[in-house]
Amino acid sequence: MQKLVGLVRRCVEDYQMIQQGDRVAVGVSGGKDSLALLMFLAELQKYKAPDFFLEAVTVDMGLGMDYSGIAQLCRELKVPYTLVPTQIGAVIFEYRQEKNPCSMCAKMRRGALNQTLLEHGLNKLALGHHYDDAVETFVMSLLFEGRISCFQPVTNLDRTGIIQIRPMLYLHEKTIDHFAARENLPVLENRCPVDKTTKREEVKQLIFRLSQEYPELKERIFGAMQRFPLPEWEPKGRYRRPKDPEA
Repeated sequence: MQKLVGLVRRCVEDYQMIQQGDRVAVGVSGGKDSLALLMFLAELQKYKAPDFFLEAVTVDMGLGMDYSGIAQLCRELKVPYTLVPTQIGAVIFEYRQEKNPCSMCAKMRRGALNQTLLEHGLNKLALGHHYDDAVETFVMSLLFEGRISCFQPVTNLDRTGIIQIRPMLYLHEKTIDHFAARENLPVLENRCPVDKTTKREEVKQLIFRLSQEYPELKERIFGAMQRFPLPEWEPKGRYRRPKDPEA
């Protein structure tokens, strides 16, 4: 735990993600990434350097998922928990029958999250994107859009005043998998009808195959994003590029 929290803390410091007095929401979907992030930030909060408020927020897509395990985890962590009921799943898959639902789903979930943050006086939204997500997003932008691009570690949402942060960018997916299993986190089964059939999954498998021949592929891509750098990707702190535990 301490080693992983240390990497999260380094990422927070390198990109100045959290300041004194911030009110931070963790977007908890029920997946291993967001649950691990909740654990790490709850631990980081204990150091009070900086001192910040933490709350967990879940947008219920209306797909029949049971969030009682997450509510119990939040009680154990002494973190307030808000469950936001919606019918986003029904709107996308039954009413609209979207052929490419991921973009619309992401927009609707972000809208519900942002509205909840504004109602609760929360100014920052912590998302569970990790090292591998960043590399995959970069490759997706290159392959499918012809752009050199990726989401930013810190994103200012001008219309709402909310700032999105991604504190787990120095953690690899397999590291998070092992942590979630070891801590027996209440990970929920993803009931999304298009889970594991998206372009992201295709790119994940492509990178896995390429990494068999070029073991440092992900490390080189991530490093290039910072050295180039992509907008807002140049670290402001004492960054040391993390090694892929599988390399």
